Amino acid sequence: MSAETFNAILKKALEIGASDVHVCAGGPFRMRIRGAMTPVAGLPNLTPSDTKAIAAEVLRQSRGLSGEQLTETVNQLRDLDCSYSVQGIGRFRVNLCSQRGSVSVVLRSIADQIPSFEALSLPPVLADIAMEERGLVLLTGTTGSGKSSTLAAMVGYINANKAGKIITIEDPIEFLHRDHKSNVVQREIGADTDSFEAALRAALRQDPDIILVGEMRDRATIDIALKAAETGHLVFSTVHTTDAQRTIARLISVFEATEQQGTRLRLAESLKAVVSQRLLPRANGQGRVVAVEIMRNTATIADCIADAEKTGDIRDHVAQGKAQYGMQTFDQHLMELYAAETISLEVAKAAATSAADFERNVAFQ
Repeated sequence: MSAETFNAILKKALEIGASDVHVCAGGPFRMRIRGAMTPVAGLPNLTPSDTKAIAAEVLRQSRGLSGEQLTETVNQLRDLDCSYSVQGIGRFRVNLCSQRGSVSVVLRSIADQIPSFEALSLPPVLADIAMEERGLVLLTGTTGSGKSSTLAAMVGYINANKAGKIITIEDPIEFLHRDHKSNVVQREIGADTDSFEAALRAALRQDPDIILVGEMRDRATIDIALKAAETGHLVFSTVHTTDAQRTIARLISVFEATEQQGTRLRLAESLKAVVSQRLLPRANGQGRVVAVEIMRNTATIADCIADAEKTGDIRDHVAQGKAQYGMQTFDQHLMELYAAETISLEVAKAAATSAADFERNVAFQ
């Protein structure tokens, strides 16, 4: 398959609003449109040589590989994340992987413009969280829940409103930030640095005010991120967890048993907020809307983080902190979205912490 044909398919995907393009031998191109996987009609099934040619084109453009080096990289490919840009079309986050002896490719489209909180329908309290002076802010959710877009909006807001230095460490770089009030340095794993851990250690010597770490993947990265937050930096990162309670449990569980109580105390001191997201289909069938849980670290929440026996009470304190602190549980936001007829009752119940409790609350509205 030629690069021209491949790029034409990507252009078509953006025109029809697809979020992802899937390339796998033995089947057609598939696109994810409004959350649903849709095969592309009118094209033959992809062969292993087609998918290998597409992977080679991505690596040629993204990593500057050619000749024997390019051939060797494609032939030895196991798992690799990178980005792909096509002038006049757009940018994509790419995952390449080996499957049953051939190459599989998934490309996710990246918007050209830095999104705003309003464009993403995010609660305005996120602007206050973005302007914290120091500490750790975590974005959580499953893959495809919009974490990268929310992080981009927060970094964009800081860039527009605060003079400082922002360092992002990403795998790969997604949204491109230009300098406005802040100086923004963006580093990509593989192209600019070897790992999140190495880049984060180096970032502490690069005089940053704000550090964005694309993902908390291991104990070393979590430990260094906490140290950065403890030493006066504002640190943003993501965790693949579904809510604040599970996020805290996940971070603590990464450490040895003898370190876990100390980690609880560090989180209680440094954590500023946990923002958890889920993308849900709109009731009118026109795209998806984000449901958000927001936990901010009040004195009561900090006590719950520090004391393992009280961590289970966090959700109740989040629900009670809506008016004063702008916090909200998923169920509170789902109720708002349902009351506004943005999502259906079935979707709200499926996403709720307890479908029965949610339906009971609806009955009392």
